Amino acid sequence: MSPSAKAVEQKKLLCDGMAQLGIEASAEQTALLLRYIDLLVTWNNAYNLTAIRDPRQMIALHLLDSLAVLPYLQGQNFIDVGTGAGLPGIPLAIMCPDKRFTLLDSNGKKTRFLFHARTQLRLLNLTEMKARVEQFVPPEKYDVVLSRAFTSVVDMVDKCQHLVKDDGFFYAMKGKLPNSELSDLSKDYKVEAAHPLQVPGVDAERHLLIIRPLSGLTVLQEG
Repeated sequence: MSPSAKAVEQKKLLCDGMAQLGIEASAEQTALLLRYIDLLVTWNNAYNLTAIRDPRQMIALHLLDSLAVLPYLQGQNFIDVGTGAGLPGIPLAIMCPDKRFTLLDSNGKKTRFLFHARTQLRLLNLTEMKARVEQFVPPEKYDVVLSRAFTSVVDMVDKCQHLVKDDGFFYAMKGKLPNSELSDLSKDYKVEAAHPLQVPGVDAERHLLIIRPLSGLTVLQEG
């Protein structure tokens, strides 16, 4: 298959997948998403940023998997912890230019890629940070702490509790519904929702867990 035919196929996979998710994207946003995959493929050859090497698989397992949470986003200021190669933060930043995203990872080669991707794609609403999550002190707390296959739910809220506003949320993107992890969750947190996600091109289970600190509920009640 020629390079141009591959590009057409990849664009069709992305556009068909977004249509199934009910997501509308401009021509510019679609081009940026595909450009991001091009950058990831190039850097992946040298730096091994992701085990997935086929661009077609990247569209389903990286782009569409990330964009499946788009309808559930609330708030303006997000941090994507353990972002790796920028997932889900970069696809979400492309689709939500009015929202701010901080991408946090402790791996230097990955944060160098994030800087390169941000500058190449001209994403003004994106900031990359190299730090361990436990040691990162943000200039302001976030509306949402977001993670995709970062760690267990318990470890996520424990390590990231200093990052979220009192009335904010944790968004944990998971495969199968992690019932054992949820049973170990502290009583200081409430599971607001567990949304099953149907990701086009992905046969495995996907879920989005939305968790709120109970301190946030107290703030709302007092307000």
